[in-house]
This record gives sequence, C-alpha cells and structure tokens, in this order.
Amino acid sequence: MLALRLARGAHPLVVLRRLLVAAASAGVGFLLLSALTHALAHPDDPSTSLLRLSWCLVPLAAAVHFAVAVARTDPSTRPRSGLSAAGLGPGQLAALAASGTAVSAALGSVLALLVFLHLRGDLTGLPFDGAAAELLAADESLPLAAALTLLAVVPLAATVTVALALRSRIRTTADDEAPPEEPPAPTAPPGGLPWGCALTAAGLAIGTYAARAQSGEGPRLPGEFGSNPAGVLTGWALTAVGLAVAGPALTHFCGRLLQMVRPNALRLLAGRVLMEEARRIGRPIGVLCAVAAAVLAGWMLSGSGARPFGPLTGLGTTLVIACSTATLLVSTAEARALRTTTREELRRLGTPANTLRTATALRVLILLAVYAPLTWAVAALAVAPLRG
Repeated sequence: MLALRLARGAHPLVVLRRLLVAAASAGVGFLLLSALTHALAHPDDPSTSLLRLSWCLVPLAAAVHFAVAVARTDPSTRPRSGLSAAGLGPGQLAALAASGTAVSAALGSVLALLVFLHLRGDLTGLPFDGAAAELLAADESLPLAAALTLLAVVPLAATVTVALALRSRIRTTADDEAPPEEPPAPTAPPGGLPWGCALTAAGLAIGTYAARAQSGEGPRLPGEFGSNPAGVLTGWALTAVGLAVAGPALTHFCGRLLQMVRPNALRLLAGRVLMEEARRIGRPIGVLCAVAAAVLAGWMLSGSGARPFGPLTGLGTTLVIACSTATLLVSTAEARALRTTTREELRRLGTPANTLRTATALRVLILLAVYAPLTWAVAALAVAPLRG
C-alpha cells in the first residue's frame, strides 16, 4: 500500500520511468508467450522451442537492468535523516523499491497477456484479418498455468534483482552520509579491465567455435525468433558481460585521456567529472557498446545471404536497444543530479553556462572516440568467422 501511495504522488518524470519499466516488461512477456505458442504448434521440435525461449533471456536481462537503473533514481529509495528512527532502514527502503518495481513489472505482464490474447482472437475475434494467427498459434488451446508462470518471470526477476542491488547501495550511501571518524581516502580507479578483456575474448572465442560448428552453412539470422545455435547466444552474453565489467575502467581512462598533454581548465573539468562518474555510467555504456556491436554485426551479415529479420526478432532487438539506451540515459540523469551542488558552486564563482555545456560535449566526444572503434572491432571479430 505504501508503494502505491508513493507512486500516486510521485513526480511525473518518476511515473514516466515506471511506465517505461512496465512497457519493457510487457514486451518481454509477449516474447515469452510467443515462445510458448511455438512449442504448442510444434510439439515434435522441442529443441527449437527451447532455443526460442533461451533467446528471450537477452531482452529479459536488458529489461531487468533497466528496472534496476530506474529504482536507483527513485527519490523514495534515498536514505534521509530520521527514516531509520521511523523504521525505514536500508532493508526496508530496498523492499519499498522492490515492491514498486514489482507493481510496474506486473502491470506490464498483464498488458502483455491482454495484447497477446487479443492478437490470438481469444477476446474479440482475430484482428488484422488474422495476420498473427499462425505466428501465435491461434488454433491451439493456450495453457493458462504455463502462460501465467512465464509472465511471472519478469516481475520476479526484476523484484529480486532490485532488492539485492539497492540493499547494498542504500547501506553504502547511509554509511557515507554518517560523520567520518577520519579524513576519507582518495577514490581509487575502478578495476575490472583485465576481467572484462578476458570475458570479452572468451565470448568471441565461443562465438567463433559455434559458427565454425555449423558445417559451413553460414549464419542463419532468425526469420521469426531465435534460430541461431546456443553457442552464439552464450558467446554474445559473455561478450556483453565483459564489456560491462570493463566499462567503468574504460570510462575512467577516457577522463584521464582528456587531461593529458598540458590540459586547460575546460579539459580538466570535463576529465575530472568523467572520472568521478565512471563507476556509475561505465557499466551502462559497456552494455550499450555490446548491444551496438551485436546490431552492427547483424547489419554486416545482412548482405551475406542471411534470412531477414521477422517481427518477433524485431521486437526483441528493439527492446534490447531501447532498454540499454534508456538505462544509460537514466544513469546519466542520476549522475547529473548528484553534481547539482558542484554545478551551482561553479556558477556562483562566475563560470559561464557555455563552459559547462562545452565540458559536457567534450565528455561525449571522448567517449565516442574510445567506444566507437571498440564497438566496430568487437562486431568485426564476431562476424569474421561467420563470413569465412
């Protein structure tokens, strides 16, 4: 009840973010239900149905990642003085954020079920002249228990992940706000670059092995959803994890790069801010880099005789791209909100607003200069064995 009251009185931007979480949950729920109907329509081909279901893990992970980013920026999850005395400690605040995420994700699952039943003709007859009848197996009876179980996956995964992620984050924030007993040590650069490189290399190696194991058939892009081998999915998953792990260190390096070779005040400001934000925005940038590499690889393969993308593949791709981009934007907005005091102090000292905008542009340009070649290199290395 408290989560519903907070949602009703929240800022419109906060409500919009929660609605976007519901939309992402609806998209993933629809893909899970489509995998179920494929299994109903093809009972003699369980391996393909299982492969379709496994490909749903990619948009599921993107949606959960986005839900965590939205929950982190929710004002109701920030520890305040006096809340602990009222019984709202780190665990209770994390549970409150998780319950809000559960409400948004459950709303999306209900919407997915309604749209799915409508397209199958189970509510008011077949719409669009039955265009989706074959795709969604409209002539097969839908097992309600299995459908509800699949629809519960997104709310459950998002709720548990948000609760675990925010519990440690809220406790750390509360500890940081406590009066220190001694001067704090300088922040160390983020690690993870060796592990990120190792995971990315392992992912590319697994993808190469899976591609060569296809007996020279070449890549088969999914006509409807997910006809690629499981090895390709595993390889791309490891690659995405590796880029996400290496993202903070690479972003920190971008900040250092801006300050090399006799920097002026503008470059120093842009570089220091980027180094401070590296831990917060580095992982979303790494994930978006992996998604962009996958899309670029698909575009490189589109002219090699591969089958075109179908509607469900397009939906899944759109979900992953949208969730990854939205996660980065939300994380950037959170970092900007945390810099409010610094920004106001700079303006009080007479810093022109144009200087702050130029510093932002410099940060964007250095990130593009580092991550764009990396994205192209990952895509080229993934595509090379598929073409050969």
